[in-house]
Amino acid sequence: MDPIRWTSRPELRDPVLVCAFNGWNDAGEAASAALGLIHSDFGGNEVAEIDPEEFFDFTAVRPTIRLIEGRTRVIEWPSNTFHAAHVPAAERDLLLLRGTEPSLRWRSFNDAIIRVADEVDVKLVVTLGALLADVPHTRPVAVTGFSSDEALIADLGLQRSSYEGPTGVVGALHHACQQHGLPSASLWASVPHYVAAAPNPQAALALIRGFEGLVGVAVDAAPLEEAAAEYDRQVNEAVASDPDVKAFVEQLEQRMDDVQADSLPDRLPSADSIARDFQRYLKQRGPES
Repeated sequence: MDPIRWTSRPELRDPVLVCAFNGWNDAGEAASAALGLIHSDFGGNEVAEIDPEEFFDFTAVRPTIRLIEGRTRVIEWPSNTFHAAHVPAAERDLLLLRGTEPSLRWRSFNDAIIRVADEVDVKLVVTLGALLADVPHTRPVAVTGFSSDEALIADLGLQRSSYEGPTGVVGALHHACQQHGLPSASLWASVPHYVAAAPNPQAALALIRGFEGLVGVAVDAAPLEEAAAEYDRQVNEAVASDPDVKAFVEQLEQRMDDVQADSLPDRLPSADSIARDFQRYLKQRGPES
């Protein structure tokens, strides 16, 4: 049985497939929130979904029941859906995959993603992820871009990953892309482990900014900016109320400041780079902005 259920076959310009999955790859729900904002900003119609039946252990990832108008019971299954988003003012369109990390048959699951990408002639796959790290919430969120594609590494200044160890579906997807000859890149945001239980709009916003620079598409992130400011206020109040946590955060700050002091000259963007990004943003948002 084909796990892909098509609604329509979209016609997209030089499309980029952007993926985020709830679960192991989504600390602080940052990746899924970032993709949700991209979808909210550009809209887009659902064009396909992956049938969850073959890929989920429903005792581990349980479906939920929802009532419509207080009467009709509807079961909502773990979903992995594709939405096509046209971005007229940019040079390329987007295919968005927002879903849940599957429990089973990762190779078949990723084969289905690759087939959808082939069907709409995707040129680049970008995944968004977030991981827990020993970083303070008081410093800018670190976002690192990785790729195994030599051209992307050279053109976009990405890093080649040297990680060895357990991986999530994102790592398996990039391996599938490499085997298929499809260029791919991943963006990872670092989330403070001491506030891991709460959604982290700061990390989501950092992923949005990294995505803009990587793909060349400007996103209206005003809702996340407001949420990030409120998040910062609430976490600051909570940390200030606990002397032990406050001392721990100060240690993390000092450690990060020491590391950044050694690498700061290499990390500053050039004035030309800032100007290009700002011009691209104004061009895309149009004169009404």
